[in-house]
Amino acid sequence: MTHTTLIQLVETTTQSLQAAIDAGELSLGHGTFEAWDEAAWMVLWSLKLPLDTELDERALSADDVLKAQNLLAQRLQTRKPLAYLTQEAWLQGLPFYVDERVIVPRSLIAEPLVDGRLDDWLSEDKGRVLDLCTGNGSLAILTAVMCLDADVDAADISHDALEVAAINVNKHKVQDRVLLLHSDGLENVRGPYDLILCNPPYVNSDSMAALPKEYQQEPTLSLAGGTDGMDFIRPMLAAAASQLTDGGALVLEIGHERAFFEAAFPHLDPLWLSTSAGNDQVLLLTREQLL
Repeated sequence: MTHTTLIQLVETTTQSLQAAIDAGELSLGHGTFEAWDEAAWMVLWSLKLPLDTELDERALSADDVLKAQNLLAQRLQTRKPLAYLTQEAWLQGLPFYVDERVIVPRSLIAEPLVDGRLDDWLSEDKGRVLDLCTGNGSLAILTAVMCLDADVDAADISHDALEVAAINVNKHKVQDRVLLLHSDGLENVRGPYDLILCNPPYVNSDSMAALPKEYQQEPTLSLAGGTDGMDFIRPMLAAAASQLTDGGALVLEIGHERAFFEAAFPHLDPLWLSTSAGNDQVLLLTREQLL
């Protein structure tokens, strides 16, 4: 009797995913960008194996194979991001609970946060941080896990999102240093802060209309930024200086909207931070620049 091996199951799953991608019937981008990576995640999660498991020749039972095939079928039929089907997403090596109440965490701000480029604002005497539009709380929790002296607020207008964030705050045991706030933008926060992190709704209307089905299943409130993507950002920037300490800074993610950002704020000269997606999606503005 021939058994399917772990590596074989990942390979056949990859083929199915790639065929759907090539046919325009599937889109990635919620934690993975390659069919192989999505297939490995799918198979290993189905088998309750760690994501760093070696993809080897171990034989799998028919039941194991069926579990992975069922998850694959769900992914192809529903077009839901895999993170929603598994209720788990990863950001910078940390796992987070997710469901349809929040977008799947993928903020590029996590890169300069984790690699030390924001350390000047996270020293012992500069430890107050706001994660604005926190969603599932991932940036706030990453900050708290990395910077043990940081006092972190995590704000969102969505009560649903804050319920998910609370799950993750408890999961990572940072209840004593991450405070969840219900706030429409900066209206109900506890500034001033040394650092504000913000991954806001910034997708412009034309881009919203063209989003793949996976993205359409995320909360519109967390994505849609109006005609030019700047509807949330305009009032937020106008109020940001009043919520920052002297020498404080705002780190803002704007995705592919740099042209719209520069048209809306021609007087600003931000520092553009390099990320894995390029040099024009995350920017830094000091309080002095925002005055």
